[in-house]
Amino acid sequence: MARMGRYCKAYPVARLREFSGWIENTENPRIEKKMVDGKEIETATELTGDSYLYLQENYTVTESVLLDENIIFDQVSPEWIAFCKETLKFEVPVDHFEAETKTA
Repeated sequence: MARMGRYCKAYPVARLREFSGWIENTENPRIEKKMVDGKEIETATELTGDSYLYLQENYTVTESVLLDENIIFDQVSPEWIAFCKETLKFEVPVDHFEAETKTA
């Protein structure tokens, strides 16, 4: 069953592709249903310049907000984490998790 992470942030695919070690997992796209000639068909989504992906709290990148489905990038390394923090300014809000544990 798909898991929702505690935090993710959407970025344009073009920004993520700026990372020198970026390798897209093209075998794991989201499946969309479309009508073609009156028939419903399933097709894999294609990442274009207008596409957005989700950088998850564990530094993987997914095509949806779900933490463990349609993973597009999972080559998490110190260089990738540094790129996320320094270039993308990605930061998981600490107060988000503190508030969650206080109410649980």
